[in-house]
Amino acid sequence: MTTELDDLDVLAGFFRADPFLHLYALGDLDDFFRPHARWWGWTEALDVRVGGLGGELREVVLLYDPGTLPVLLAFTRDADRMTELLVEMRDRLPARFYAHLSPGLEAALAGRFQLESRGRHLRMGLIDDARLPAEGVLTPRMAEAGDDPTRRTAGAATLSALSRVHLHEVAEFFAVSYPGNWFDPRMLDTGQYLGAWIDGCLCAVAGVHVYSEAYRVAALGNIATRPEHRGKGLAGLVTGALCRKLRRGVDWIGLNVHAENAAAIACYRRLGFARVADYGEFMVERDPCVAAPPTRGVESR
Repeated sequence: MTTELDDLDVLAGFFRADPFLHLYALGDLDDFFRPHARWWGWTEALDVRVGGLGGELREVVLLYDPGTLPVLLAFTRDADRMTELLVEMRDRLPARFYAHLSPGLEAALAGRFQLESRGRHLRMGLIDDARLPAEGVLTPRMAEAGDDPTRRTAGAATLSALSRVHLHEVAEFFAVSYPGNWFDPRMLDTGQYLGAWIDGCLCAVAGVHVYSEAYRVAALGNIATRPEHRGKGLAGLVTGALCRKLRRGVDWIGLNVHAENAAAIACYRRLGFARVADYGEFMVERDPCVAAPPTRGVESR
């Protein structure tokens, strides 16, 4: 049966059994993210007792709603079981949301919703810290000859932490370097954003979508390089430095990347990341030919 879950210990235990697969869901248990998150679980038990599940938890889906576009996360190693859960959940879902779905799960939503694919993606996890640059090393490549700023490599960069003080520079940077990305200024408050600067210009950024010392997990995100500075090693420099910083407080570091972004995947592999799962991203809207369900569940929140 399916039920909404609020037992954080039960959820954490389930996610920690496959932490890279459930990276975001585990991090969203943290106080910083939890007000925006709801979880539903599927169990074979026939009863759900107050205070806990009446049987072993088999699958969990997460709906994260920061007040803009809700995001549904449905990751699994057993598509058949997760399909059952999603079929039971369909009438509780918002009329429009973004979805991260393990392969094959889109069929569970197709009967009620129209899905627009945003491509196949990889979940990657940091499994080899030995490949990260040593702490304090800022020169993965030597600077080019001459002093032309447009030709300088990562060796000319200075790294610094980014905070709300830098919001103007960060917003301008993403508008130029990563338009349409999923940057929420609130994430600067995690203290887990680094920038690479050359001659006072913010040239590369690496940050997180999810971060929790309490649950010892981080999901990297908003990694980008200003167009005129690409190919100089800056992305690897700032991402590697952030991973070293994160390692002081977390056990599991991962990220999502489009399967066709070969340059980014190669960069992450050089830093010690490896593919741990495939999934699809979709924009999802309720089919106008399907009657809307009674107002309840997610939409009544």
